[in-house]
Amino acid sequence: MIDLGAIEHDLMIAYAARIERVRRRRRAARVTVAALAVACAFAAAAVASGIDAGLQLDPTKWAVLGRGSTDDGRGSYVHAQRTEDGSHSTFMVEHDAGLEPYQAFLLHERTKAAADATSPVPLLREPGPLCNPEQLGRAEVIALQTIGRLPVGTSSADAKEAIAIDLDDAFGTTACRGLEWAGEQAQLVAAGTEPRSLLMPAAR
Repeated sequence: MIDLGAIEHDLMIAYAARIERVRRRRRAARVTVAALAVACAFAAAAVASGIDAGLQLDPTKWAVLGRGSTDDGRGSYVHAQRTEDGSHSTFMVEHDAGLEPYQAFLLHERTKAAADATSPVPLLREPGPLCNPEQLGRAEVIALQTIGRLPVGTSSADAKEAIAIDLDDAFGTTACRGLEWAGEQAQLVAAGTEPRSLLMPAAR
């Protein structure tokens, strides 16, 4: 089983870690800013990090640079700068309860697009057109297969890199935007953090 503590920690790294895991395959440039995507299900983890479900940051730790929302508040984001070291982060919360898996993915993409468009620092985007439901389901199946063949005790970071490599091999020049999402969803389900219903029908 993938280590839950490591998965939660990795989710708190965001874009920099996401792009880092595939840099050797895609030769992407390094991201100079860390961004954070926190799903609604991780509200408790967000509170522990100084962010509540409404994205209220601890003013002793963060200076808010801007905020916004999408879908009548179902998706929200905050751009902030850490007072300790001046680093930038973008925090996101998506209230996707009751949404079908693909609709939850689309909500995430809309929220991320809005956050990226207003970010005070440049960010790199996952390449390719938006994944369609079939592609997203196929990616989750591949990610679960990758997780299944990894040794017990494999760290979350190593699992994410293995998933990224397998997805890159499988999709090649047909890569679509959403492969990273598929890999993360598969890890959450494999770790027992989220129910299998979180996945696309093809991967359940």
